Amino acid sequence: MSFIEKLSTYQLDALKEIGNIGAGNAATALSKLLNRKIDMQTPAVRIASFDETMELVGGAEKVIVSVFLRIEGEAPGSMFYLFSPEQAEQFVHHITGSDEFSFTKPPYPEMGLSILHEIGNILSGSYLTALSDFTQINMQPSVPSLSMDMAGAIISEGLMELSRESDYAIIIDTTIQEPESETEDIEGHFFLLPDPESFERIFTALGVNDQ
Repeated sequence: MSFIEKLSTYQLDALKEIGNIGAGNAATALSKLLNRKIDMQTPAVRIASFDETMELVGGAEKVIVSVFLRIEGEAPGSMFYLFSPEQAEQFVHHITGSDEFSFTKPPYPEMGLSILHEIGNILSGSYLTALSDFTQINMQPSVPSLSMDMAGAIISEGLMELSRESDYAIIIDTTIQEPESETEDIEGHFFLLPDPESFERIFTALGVNDQ
């Protein structure tokens, strides 16, 4: 059994706490960007197998939106922020106040893609900063890339490095809310994929390696 499959409830709670800190950072950044109050929650953190991961996003052939970055530094890995095209549209409508943007079929609107890229950059950077600060491990994000493709293609690329030891990933659920608005919550998922050698370093730094 690989290290990722041995994570205890205590260790997942530590990850959820990091997720909550990252969510707070992201909410603050989004509130400043949009000049209105934004809340962000981390309702759950869990381990999921490759098949469960595919099911979570609607199946391997389901088209999803992905913001991907490589984690560089002392604990390298990969990070995805994934959400559906419908949630992506809602995100852009929410920010721009316009419902003219559509991600149902190409060509996709350049302004909409630019907004999603920037939001993904803020969200991913906030979570990575929280993880780096909490563990005191130097981790820096690469320049994020935005893509829309079938879930199987996107997730397979991220799991490829882990496949040497495991078919599992850490999933951090997220919910973005605007308390003073009647708009629906925006739900997404962070997939955290530290490279195999990075897992023990991260959890040793958290002080929960032997729980």
